[in-house]
Amino acid sequence: MARSTMEVAFIGTQMTQVDGTKYAKIFYGDEADGKTEHGLSVIGMPIADEVADEVFFAGSQFEPLQTVRITFEVARGGQNKGKNLALHIEAANSKPVTSVAPAAKSSPDPVKP
Repeated sequence: MARSTMEVAFIGTQMTQVDGTKYAKIFYGDEADGKTEHGLSVIGMPIADEVADEVFFAGSQFEPLQTVRITFEVARGGQNKGKNLALHIEAANSKPVTSVAPAAKSSPDPVKP
């Protein structure tokens, strides 16, 4: 599976439970095509089950239409189409989350007289 990120206008997160199963989604806005829609095109993306609570509650910290960065996984769907699953959401003005620790800074050599 491939992993990617995108920066979009945040609209909201939603979670519903049916018979003990959680269904969670992120909604974001995209530019309208001007032919079939005007203003803001609303797009939904399911949230991966293992991070559903975390991503859902993270949505409470964003203002409507605030630019956010969504990290998502692209899984193979039916008919050779990709299926996007949201994994993480953060403010777009923050640094992206990475799994690599930053390199240790070396201290400068003391000045010798």
